[in-house]
Amino acid sequence: MNKFLSAFAFSLLLVNSSAFAAGSWDDSPSDRNVDFAAAESKIKAGDYTAAIASLLKVTKDEPKNADAYNYLGYSHRKLGKFDEALGYYQKALSLDPDHLGANEYLGELYLQTSQLEKAEKQLEILDDLCFFGCDEYRELKGKIAEYKSAGG
Repeated sequence: MNKFLSAFAFSLLLVNSSAFAAGSWDDSPSDRNVDFAAAESKIKAGDYTAAIASLLKVTKDEPKNADAYNYLGYSHRKLGKFDEALGYYQKALSLDPDHLGANEYLGELYLQTSQLEKAEKQLEILDDLCFFGCDEYRELKGKIAEYKSAGG
């Protein structure tokens, strides 16, 4: 039984370390591109237009930065620019198909554009990616429930 518990604990460490490597709001700004850190601050302040300007600098310097494309999608979505948001989410997912944030936010975009079935597909993807559950899965699941209860 102890071997089983040891193996289980080790597998948890592997899961947690890979999740941390994916990038998140909690990463230290000193570990990130200065423009990326500025964009995160602008997003948190609700200044999506300024965030976009910073994020475009990031993607110019780091064309494979899935986090930057995800935040470009997020910022455009918050500004009601759904077509642009879709393109940026798709770019983020082409770079990192397992990107939790992009999968969640794409699902939210689908809800905002009345595409419930596609949002539910994103929830299924997150369910597969989040072995023990994750915030992105719970957030999208809650938004889908709200959407349905509102008659969407």
